[in-house]
Amino acid sequence: QVQIVESGGGLVQAGGSLRLSCEATTHNLRVDEMGWYRPGPGDQRELVAWIDRGGKTTYLDSVRGRFTLSRDNAKKTVYLQMDDLKPEDTALYTCKVVAWDSWRGRNYQKWGRGTQVTVSS
Repeated sequence: QVQIVESGGGLVQAGGSLRLSCEATTHNLRVDEMGWYRPGPGDQRELVAWIDRGGKTTYLDSVRGRFTLSRDNAKKTVYLQMDDLKPEDTALYTCKVVAWDSWRGRNYQKWGRGTQVTVSS
């Protein structure tokens, strides 16, 4: 029902930049919110950046001021501009999409496979 295409990961030196893209494709669901996660403590993912239906953005404290999340509603795509990257930013970054299923009257969540970001010191 929802297909996710992620891109933009790679290998960079500390202080460098990358831009991650996440595009959601669906014909029967309304895409409301999108964002990026990375592995956190234990078996949990931690929220890196998120944008809700109203355009409000939320950032992990350690990336605030360095990462910027933007959205293209027409393309159902979010972009994560990552500047001043640090080795501790190294992770598999995974896109999450929250869409509205009008037929069932509830939200539908979809995870991408992730794109790898590696930052060398």
